[in-house]
Amino acid sequence: MLNATIWNARDTICNLYIEELTDEQLIDNYYCRTCGHLKGDHTHALTDIQKLNTRFPEIDNIEEATLSIKSKIGNIQIVVYPPVNTKIEQDSSEDSGDSSFVSNSDDNFTTLSKQQASVIIDKIWTQLQEEQLSTRQSELDETCLTLNNQTIHWNECIYSQTRPPTGYSLWISMHGGGSCPAPVNDEQFRNQINLYNPNEGIWVVPRSPTDSWNQWHQEHIDVLFDRIIENYIMVKEINPNRVYILGYSAGGDGVYQLAPRMADRFAAAAMMAGHPNDALPYGLRNLPFAIFVGENDSSYNRNKMAQQWSEQLDTLQKSDPDAYHHYVNICSNMGHWMCGKDAEALTWMSQWTRNPWPKKVVWVQDDVTHHHFYWISLPDTIEPKQGQKITAEVNEQTITICTFEGIQQLTLRLSDALLDLDQSINVYLDGHGMIFQGRVSRTEQAIKNSFSIRADPACAATALLELSW
Repeated sequence: MLNATIWNARDTICNLYIEELTDEQLIDNYYCRTCGHLKGDHTHALTDIQKLNTRFPEIDNIEEATLSIKSKIGNIQIVVYPPVNTKIEQDSSEDSGDSSFVSNSDDNFTTLSKQQASVIIDKIWTQLQEEQLSTRQSELDETCLTLNNQTIHWNECIYSQTRPPTGYSLWISMHGGGSCPAPVNDEQFRNQINLYNPNEGIWVVPRSPTDSWNQWHQEHIDVLFDRIIENYIMVKEINPNRVYILGYSAGGDGVYQLAPRMADRFAAAAMMAGHPNDALPYGLRNLPFAIFVGENDSSYNRNKMAQQWSEQLDTLQKSDPDAYHHYVNICSNMGHWMCGKDAEALTWMSQWTRNPWPKKVVWVQDDVTHHHFYWISLPDTIEPKQGQKITAEVNEQTITICTFEGIQQLTLRLSDALLDLDQSINVYLDGHGMIFQGRVSRTEQAIKNSFSIRADPACAATALLELSW
């Protein structure tokens, strides 16, 4: 009998108890104790095992890592219908040492080569465009969309009629105002449209759906901005790695909040004349961040808070030199209005391009929580809490994870842009040691899962590794 180990611990795929094999499936509570995946996602179909007694006394060699059974009395094959990536060896005969991937008839779970995965990404992306183009085109034509009972309108301006070879950049520019009458926010919205004069890109200036002090960092903003970005990727074929966000005053408040928690969407961010409130800068590891505040902008201590963030980013970058790129300008003799000095941020921002597959990720949950950040995901069954932190770092073929207490499951969304999926990978968890060692298969299902999370081909994962400890 195999040891009762965590399903993804050590050099293993499955926590298989031979005594517990039954006719159709092994499902217990929320997770299958055969392979650790979610209940209801799959079944374990067994062949010829019914001919044996429950305890399988004849079995002399059980390989936990490959989930195959070799018996002197004949060929026994366990076929697993995997929810994501389970590589299984089958012993076709006593004389044959060959092994191959076993999948059900659905090609979604067949192991793909790197080239095949690339072709599948293109195929699924094309299908997605064909299915959704009409709806998304309509939303762009109307410059308006509604999600979760919140409606957002925006002004669009294309500053270069010649599309660059790599696609337009996209700029989201948030207006000031806040907790004031709607006509005041309307005026701020119109002012934001003409505030800057860029020389390239598609500029989107949204009108906040609400007239509240936190109008740009309420929960619905994240969802609405995600949809707007996806629409421009799918319809206007913008460069998904050149999406920028900036905002003035209350819009700057929004940048402080949105940039760390949505850092994986943007190439750079710029905060003008805002206040961070309870935002933290740790999630900005891979997102260049600019701060422009007037030296005399003392309302709500905006100037002092900008200086504090400058010092925090300096400290973070000192300990992590290839990260936390930032530019801070406390504009001398300026108040809340900086007389156009903040326009300098555009040139600084445009030098940066998003890396959708950074080797290190620092994820800290804000008051608006997320289940996905770069190549890390949390199961939908988990409710993230503000302040929870996950760091994950790739060094060649090894991934090292450090998590906040209380987090005991996560999914790694992998790609050859991150590491070599043709080779074995190791996963270490701080305080637990090695929790996974082996190859993780590229599958069509993993790619489909990635596009269901976000319509962005640049960050489409080709393999998923679900971890539990």
